[in-house]
Amino acid sequence: MIEAVSELAQRDARVMWHPYTQMQLDPQALPIVRGEGTLLFDEQGRSYIDAISSWWVNLHGHAHPHIVQAISDQARQLEQVIFAGFTHEPAIRLAERLLSILPPGLSRIFYSDDGSTAVEVALKMALQYWQNLGGKRTRILAFEGGYHGDTFGAMAAGRGLFSAPFDRYLFQVNQLPFPMAGAEERAIATLRAELQRGDVAALIYEPLLQGAGGMRMISAVAMAEVLSLARSQGVLLIADEVMTGFGRTGRLFASQTLGVNPDLICLSKGITGGFMPLGVTAASEQVYNAFLSQERLRMFIHGHSFTANPLACAAANASLDLLLQDETLRAISRIGAAHAAFLKRDNTSFAKNIRLCGTVMAFEVASTEGHSYTHALRDRLYQGFLAQRVLLRPLGNTLYVLPPYCISDAELQMVYAAIESVVKEAIE
Repeated sequence: MIEAVSELAQRDARVMWHPYTQMQLDPQALPIVRGEGTLLFDEQGRSYIDAISSWWVNLHGHAHPHIVQAISDQARQLEQVIFAGFTHEPAIRLAERLLSILPPGLSRIFYSDDGSTAVEVALKMALQYWQNLGGKRTRILAFEGGYHGDTFGAMAAGRGLFSAPFDRYLFQVNQLPFPMAGAEERAIATLRAELQRGDVAALIYEPLLQGAGGMRMISAVAMAEVLSLARSQGVLLIADEVMTGFGRTGRLFASQTLGVNPDLICLSKGITGGFMPLGVTAASEQVYNAFLSQERLRMFIHGHSFTANPLACAAANASLDLLLQDETLRAISRIGAAHAAFLKRDNTSFAKNIRLCGTVMAFEVASTEGHSYTHALRDRLYQGFLAQRVLLRPLGNTLYVLPPYCISDAELQMVYAAIESVVKEAIE
């Protein structure tokens, strides 16, 4: 176990309230003073392989000089300007570049702060779209087990452990069975029943895999069938690609695998390479046109103080430079192949319900206690990995690896060795 007893850790313990942390039970936070490439360094100079991309945001490694330089250059020119009535080149260039690589049919970019607010924006756009058209579609559909963020609209769409203390305050969102293997027919039947009411405004979904919901994965065929049925009834499709975007599933965007393009798509996390907060909601021209009017109250009444922050847009443009290089695209394939080879080893019998999608590998650690986010194995695994100098943060007894694209083959083998060692010790 890593014991954080430094002055920084003690100061932190006196003043901080950390996210997703039971402050009475969890050990003191581990101070990190520097990052470089795949590695994080503590005060003693010990390095840790960041095998989860610091909550899935870091695409190209820590302190990448190209992104550092882009932010520095932009800070000398323009650090912030109100985005209502004003604009700037980094935001325009980023929008143009995103629209050129996003699934077809999307034509407008709305900037916000993070993934959760990108989802809020999409939900509000979908509901006001129908209101502006004079329609009576008012209901949102989502999938059971999904997670879309921690703000209230996002929580309403992603009911579960994370929203439980607030469920009584959330607006109604009808939940569909997640169409994973064995549940496809039930998902289709439930969707048909919901559509028969005729008042469904939008369906929000995480394409190919649910992230915080346990890295649950489905086939592109099953998801495409569900989306096609919803689209046939005029339902707006909202793809939450906050986690799956920018190459995580093997394609630049998971929606490109489905053959059914969304009307709205939500992006964040990896968009700036992990350097700055930034949210994006991309919309189709059809959705955008519904807000054009001589009546000002039909405009989209939503905004953030830091909408399209120039520093964040500069970071995102620099991250895109790196993402679209052949070297990065090859690395995405290389990581997926390495995951697949590891999962075929004879000494991974502890892994149950194995799944792999692009650079994301996940499985349940064998246990008689079933699966849950608060599973007793979680703390033993987490602390064991830190002791091995690897940052992995299990979702209960669901273990996943989601590394930066710059991770080397040698570092991947170190991660796999830590998994074999720590898991075997934890379940013995």
